[in-house]
Amino acid sequence: MEFVENREVEKEQLKAIFRDMVKYSPSKIIGMLGNAIIVPVYTSLLPPDQYGLYSLSIALLSFLCIIFSDWVGLSGLRFFKHHQMTQDMPKYLTTLVTMLVTNIFLMFVIVFVFRHNFYAFFNIPVKYFLAILVLIIPVAIRALLFQLLRAQLKSISFSFSTIINQFLTILLSIFFVKFFHLGAIALLLGMGVSISLIDLLLIYQSNILSWFKFQKVEWHSVLPIMKYGIPIAATSLSAWIINQSNKFIMNSIHGFTQVGIVGVAYGLTLPLLMTIFSIITVAAIPRIINMYEEKIDVRPLISKFTGYYILVSLPVITVISLYSADYVRMLSSNDKFSAAFILIPYFAFGTFFMAITDYTTLQYHLANKTYIDFVIKLSSGIVGVLLNILLIPKYGLAGVGIATLGANFLYFLLSIIIVLPGLRLIFPILTFKRMLVAIIPCIGLFYVYNKFLNIPAIFEMISLIVVFYLLYWFVANKYLKRKDFI
Repeated sequence: MEFVENREVEKEQLKAIFRDMVKYSPSKIIGMLGNAIIVPVYTSLLPPDQYGLYSLSIALLSFLCIIFSDWVGLSGLRFFKHHQMTQDMPKYLTTLVTMLVTNIFLMFVIVFVFRHNFYAFFNIPVKYFLAILVLIIPVAIRALLFQLLRAQLKSISFSFSTIINQFLTILLSIFFVKFFHLGAIALLLGMGVSISLIDLLLIYQSNILSWFKFQKVEWHSVLPIMKYGIPIAATSLSAWIINQSNKFIMNSIHGFTQVGIVGVAYGLTLPLLMTIFSIITVAAIPRIINMYEEKIDVRPLISKFTGYYILVSLPVITVISLYSADYVRMLSSNDKFSAAFILIPYFAFGTFFMAITDYTTLQYHLANKTYIDFVIKLSSGIVGVLLNILLIPKYGLAGVGIATLGANFLYFLLSIIIVLPGLRLIFPILTFKRMLVAIIPCIGLFYVYNKFLNIPAIFEMISLIVVFYLLYWFVANKYLKRKDFI
């Protein structure tokens, strides 16, 4: 594809993305707070073994969604603009809905036929497995409708639905645990009821009923969707292997209690951090796709937002890792989960490398060569599984952390080595230079805190982050200046 440079369009899109980020911010910020609340609330309601069972159930749910549903919604986002321009949305939506229903039906057939193999392989009680199968229906519908909202650039509606969904799930889960004493399965029940109600709201917000009409499936549209979506599913499955398979390996070696500790560390890092970091990608990617479809060079824009991500994420992750024991104590209401601090630095930096690949692998999605993303992530996932198998028996929790960080870093490394022609990412070197200058005084401040002062950890953490950003702003405005690139 030949690109044209259009700086005026780029500036307009940059402004539009920032406006969308502001609109998406409430859902992401409140979502981050919601994720921060979930761990202390759920750990106060459940003992480690029950929390471990809940963590395994969510991991299995995500496994099934990746294979049978999520990729349909993501494909819907990718090709929405094209079909909107050709004015054949009713046929396109019919195709998407038909594919989703077919996939879910196929899932039930496969699971029924091989149910005993599933029970044995995932080592999960039958009633939890059945609850997950029921739960996947509203979850799959929500995934498709959320992507349609993103494609329509309805950021406020997206934010509102996300906020309601999160807190309704927490409240209903607490209700079912307290009044029906169902243990971990109460959390799944609360999630199912909440998502079902949100699905009704999303149907209204997306206005899908005004477009959707039962028509003959456009088979020529199915192949591009599958060609784009199935590698995404395979890639997401590889990410699942990197970040979630450790729970099942740990369960087979040390049982549900240790899985509960892994689940707490996971809950305090990946979903918590990714929620706030994704403010950038959830706003930028739909518009970047639109620009690419209009044959505008998107590389400068991707590079800018890569710099923004690094600037936002790296200081936060570093401080969380330095204060991992205090961080777990602040966000876990049960001392039985305190050992999770061992995993926090590994999982936090693993999250950093996984999130930055949203930018380094965007080239494969734009060029519809998602199979490359699949290959490099699958390779990283296989390495991660092997590391888990080798390291968990010897090092326990630390082995889980090393394996997760190693696999995520390998995925990032491969994504910057394998580059498509014309889509090479320009790394924001200036951002690194400014950050390097700003971090040096912060190192001295951290030493003073630990050597001479005895103040609350939360104050130390916040002050380090604030001082860093003030120094960065000073350096950027006084010395290392550049107007067109961060």
